[in-house]
Amino acid sequence: MTDSCCDLAMPPTSRHPTLLSTATPSRRAQPAAARPANSSTFKQQIRFCTAHDGVQIAYATSGRGTPLVKASNWLSHLEFDNGNPVWGHLIEELSQRHTLIRYDQRGCGLSDWNVADISFEAWVSDLERVVDAAGLARFPLLGISQGASIAVAYAVRHPERVSHLILHGGYARGRLKRNPSPQQREEAETMNKLAELGWGQENPAFRQFFTTQFIPGGTQAQHEWLNELQRVSTSPANAARMMRVFNDIDIVSMLDHVTCPTLILHAAGDARVPFDEGRLFASHIPDARYVPLESNNHLLLQDEPAWRRWMQELQDFLPRFVQDTSSLGHLTTRERELVELMAQGRDNSQIAAFTGLSEKTVRNHITNIYAKLEVENRGQMIVMARQAGFGRGA
Repeated sequence: MTDSCCDLAMPPTSRHPTLLSTATPSRRAQPAAARPANSSTFKQQIRFCTAHDGVQIAYATSGRGTPLVKASNWLSHLEFDNGNPVWGHLIEELSQRHTLIRYDQRGCGLSDWNVADISFEAWVSDLERVVDAAGLARFPLLGISQGASIAVAYAVRHPERVSHLILHGGYARGRLKRNPSPQQREEAETMNKLAELGWGQENPAFRQFFTTQFIPGGTQAQHEWLNELQRVSTSPANAARMMRVFNDIDIVSMLDHVTCPTLILHAAGDARVPFDEGRLFASHIPDARYVPLESNNHLLLQDEPAWRRWMQELQDFLPRFVQDTSSLGHLTTRERELVELMAQGRDNSQIAAFTGLSEKTVRNHITNIYAKLEVENRGQMIVMARQAGFGRGA
């Protein structure tokens, strides 16, 4: 497993063959003109884990506090999220309140590009590997765009691990699963073919079509940045392969089996994913809360009122933890999980059963926690933890 800071270099071209024909995209993906003054920066650590078929998946950890996992969606590149003028504010704000774990899906960003399997099942499996590598036992899960369907599938398969589910701009049915007309089917395949031909070109005309669907209200600088990110985040062949999988997603049958509290947010004027797809989520997931947002952007921008509403809804939905005190902030993600479980009143055997650790390993972690918090016993530790907001997620 590799550990690195946020300026990790691009992966070898043996895994990313298209980089051989794109000059030095890692240094051209954020032209100065595309980085407005309000673009966000944050600290992150990038690591790699191995998927079930040997594919290397890059994942990043940022912030402090209780964990929040973001299921991957395409158009991602962990290295270039710093200074990202389109969704950098989302990562920065979530990292202020949580330990945020996110990753590049296979075929994208810092994860392996030369992969045999690009499929919905592989994407769900990759999420399983990432949360296991991060050492998480139970956590809230965020899914945006097609990441929402991946998040739902994971939550249904692992109900004991997902405490809360947040879905934004998502869909349970891909484009070809919404009773398309013959013309719509032809249009979908035409877009796939165009991606194979035009995705990696210097001329951004083709990619601009997608950009205007994602952020029609964006500035020229934001459009330029997203155009370039599309080009360097994946290959033309991978873009087309992913689009074909997106079109065939169908998890409608899973929705009734979601058991955790669920928050669904969707922009009323979303040009990328129809508003009715968000309503479909809300009508099938038991007791889901549905929040329509006044925006035309698939990806909410920092300066629009809908973004502040989005953050407020998220804060109100998730348990109210005070993330860090001067000492609790030095705990690792695993240690904070054990503090949470102890604050809920669980004994060592229960913690071992919940996390899958041995009781000896649990005892060793607790000894380290006592030393870091400078407490003498479990009672003192629980008092400190509950004062900091732990123990409320039982």
